[in-house]
Amino acid sequence: MASLNHAYEASIPANPTQDHKTSDEQPKLDQFVAKTTRLSWAKPTANFLLICAIILYIIISSARWAISDPSPDELRLQQFYTSKLEVGLQRCAESQRSPIKYPETKAGSRHNPRWNPVTGQNTTLVLKNATLFDGEKFLEKPVDIVFKYGIIDSVTNSGKTVFPDEYQSSDLRGAYVTPGLVDMHSHHLAISWPILLETDDSNEVNPETGPLTPQVRVIDSIKAYDIATTIIASGGVTTSLILPGSANIMGGEAVIVKNLLCSGPNGEEVVEEILLEHGIPLNDRRRYMKMACGTNPRAVYDHTRMGTAWIFRKHMARARELMLKQDEWCLTAQSLQSSSDAEKIAAFVQKTDSEDLARDYLEYDSSIAMLKGQIGVNVHCYETEDMEDMMKHSKEFGFRIQAFHHALDAWEVPEMLKASGDNITIATFAEMGLYKKEAYEANLWAGRILAEHGVPVAYKSDHVGEETSAKYLLHQAATAHAFQLSEELALQSVTSVPAKSLEVDHRVGYVRPGYDADIVVWNSHPLSVGATAIQVYIDGRATLDPKTVAESGAVIEQGEEQKTLVQKSTISSTERQEICDQVEKDGARITITGIRKSYLNDEYPATKDGNATMVIKNGEILCFASHEACSSHITSGPIINLKNGHVLPGLTAVSVSLGLSEIALDSGTSDGIVGKSPSSVDPENVVYAKYGIHFDGRGFARARIGGVTRAVSAPLSNGFADGVSVGILTSGKKTILDGGIFQEDVALHFRIGQNAKSASLPTISSSVHKLRQLLHQNTNKTNIYGRASRGEIPLVVHANDEYDISQLISLKHAFNTTNLILHGGASAHLVATHLAAASIPVLLSHPRPAPDSFSKRSALPGPPLSQSPVRVLTAAGVKVGLASAGENDSHIHNLMVEASWAGKLAGLSRGEAVGLVAGNVEGILGLNKAGVVVWEGDPLEFGADVVVSFEGGGVGSCWPVSN
Repeated sequence: MASLNHAYEASIPANPTQDHKTSDEQPKLDQFVAKTTRLSWAKPTANFLLICAIILYIIISSARWAISDPSPDELRLQQFYTSKLEVGLQRCAESQRSPIKYPETKAGSRHNPRWNPVTGQNTTLVLKNATLFDGEKFLEKPVDIVFKYGIIDSVTNSGKTVFPDEYQSSDLRGAYVTPGLVDMHSHHLAISWPILLETDDSNEVNPETGPLTPQVRVIDSIKAYDIATTIIASGGVTTSLILPGSANIMGGEAVIVKNLLCSGPNGEEVVEEILLEHGIPLNDRRRYMKMACGTNPRAVYDHTRMGTAWIFRKHMARARELMLKQDEWCLTAQSLQSSSDAEKIAAFVQKTDSEDLARDYLEYDSSIAMLKGQIGVNVHCYETEDMEDMMKHSKEFGFRIQAFHHALDAWEVPEMLKASGDNITIATFAEMGLYKKEAYEANLWAGRILAEHGVPVAYKSDHVGEETSAKYLLHQAATAHAFQLSEELALQSVTSVPAKSLEVDHRVGYVRPGYDADIVVWNSHPLSVGATAIQVYIDGRATLDPKTVAESGAVIEQGEEQKTLVQKSTISSTERQEICDQVEKDGARITITGIRKSYLNDEYPATKDGNATMVIKNGEILCFASHEACSSHITSGPIINLKNGHVLPGLTAVSVSLGLSEIALDSGTSDGIVGKSPSSVDPENVVYAKYGIHFDGRGFARARIGGVTRAVSAPLSNGFADGVSVGILTSGKKTILDGGIFQEDVALHFRIGQNAKSASLPTISSSVHKLRQLLHQNTNKTNIYGRASRGEIPLVVHANDEYDISQLISLKHAFNTTNLILHGGASAHLVATHLAAASIPVLLSHPRPAPDSFSKRSALPGPPLSQSPVRVLTAAGVKVGLASAGENDSHIHNLMVEASWAGKLAGLSRGEAVGLVAGNVEGILGLNKAGVVVWEGDPLEFGADVVVSFEGGGVGSCWPVSN
């Protein structure tokens, strides 16, 4: 009877308003029941009971005949469809889940899910007497930091700490400590070092998938052995968001990692074990989408901005349609599950299967999750129109933008960004720019401008190669601080701000109880020039070997580090105009007081009291001594009173392309590329940069604020023969007609290495042979090759591989009259003694090198992992000058800072550091001496300002400015 009752109940419709007939006789039976019911009310008799019994017997018999017990096969089939329904409902529940909102992190509130008892931190560690920036601010007093099992246990004022029974401690003696840095835009692990054709898995560019690939995941590209990871960690970067590239409108899902390889219990190269959320259930993990707008997807797929916008909107409309179908399915399935109607469940599941939407749902899963707020959207966007357009799309489809990346125009529209209401973070560069049209409006003051409007600012690496190496992420915060971003906001920009933007600020970005024990100890103030990590803890594990750190030169003696930070000053345009109108008058006799330090030469020694006066006219120093000694030279001319004046020689930049290319990635703004034609080596076809040079632009403006008064620029080339470089002034006031060129022919330039290969010179060996041949065959001729062979003009050869450099040393032995200069030199440290013995100087374009290519695989990573190349080369007796590298000269304003950094890491004196970009370059290339630059502040540290420069017999610049 139980089974019958169940069968009968199952035959009752779920909707009681619908008719339900179990057989053809049902209507007659209903009429009969109705009639007998009316009679029973009139005259209840014994016959009535008999009639009821008969009716009940008929119903039961009919039910037994119509519905029998299901067979085992039928039962299994019902269970199959029911199980499929339940699986679908589980997915429904998962698809409706919002990202977890973690409670406020406190001491003892959480454990580190990445910790394991085999390789994890098992000894309680105490860092005593730390000067701590905790992710929000500097704490007023020295503190002790206690951490165990990968979690910070306590942060208390030194002297008040209750220590555990067993622990190991380190007395930091006031050293600076910060949270592990958080980089919210990196491509390491997806593009591993050295970069080869087979190691770049960052962009899914394929005709089959097209510009929309939200379905791909960068986790499927990660190589858990990338050597860049350890190098990055040595720079204090403990957490990184690994993003797909920006070729596609939707590039795929990103993932956050901890920069500690082989961190699992078996010490193996396991991708899962480097994930930040290793140990957290898959469904509870954060998700991130990489998108791109502007010229990248436009160029790859030959669309306009209109086209890319339409493609994206069409995709999102389809995603929304599928999302609504999913929601409908889930509601229907839930209703059917409640009804327990096996037939309807089977029919529903069969119908769903026949629609074959599974592939669509998999392909659109990430896009649907965006619509549901389950994925943080990070968008590669540079220009204002692209950011505005993407914000419109976000409102149209209801997804939230976490951050705009790069966003070099964001400083122009801070209120528009705020109006979105989404608290969008700007993840940007501090100084890198000008390399394409989208980056041409880059502003060195952007961080301050955005912060003044309340827009969150994070600095990120965009790590791919040496120029964007994430190891030096902190340098961006320091540069931003120099351009007036506050100290706290600058440090937040690489710690708590990116952590908050990525919604992981319950774990990383702070040094507070309950947070992951990701902690960095620095050798100086983290925003000072050359600040270097001397210990990095990840999940409580020390990642640096103290002996290696000490040998690298990273440890600074107590008291030598910079204590006071300086920011660049600003003066009103009116005040600037008043000063400069007087200073720039022809024949003006200019008096400058308050000079504390001079780096000119022995002819102008610093005064004993460190307070000198300079009188200068038409670029000629009339007096440089005490104010009293110079009093007879002081007239009624302009007087500039400084507080912390410094005088340096004008810096000479061995540039990437200054004056020959304004926008590196737009050929319409450049002189052009020499190319790889065989005819380029014909003496009659040698290219001379002096014939294509320009004398002003955005790069020139940055040069002027950096005290760079002159530049040497070689013809742009992607092959073996570059041509002859030219020496130009950077003032922007002169041209080829009136002294803008200070030396017409500086040096003859060639390249040896992988990039120099061509159809006519398909091998490195053929390039070396051709260079030897050119020198030998032209030794007694008057052409440019003959002059180079005889040493009448320097021969500058660019090479990085140690074996290629060795070939050049051998060439020097064969042509000993040739004034051979090595340019590049990433692996020059390996042959330093041979370079010194052959008297080959180095124009080092890699003072902070990276093993990012096969030819640079031996490059020193630098402190704290190794000595710096400048230290090794100078110790061997090699004369070194610094040269620029990268796509363009957007870093040129920091040339003196770069030299100071190199000098600190190499143990050079401050004067020797200045020589790296002044006297050494002049001596190596045979240039006459540069002019004079007067600074307010110390130009070997961040924040100094050029007040006035003198070059070419007059004022080069006065209070120069630059975006």
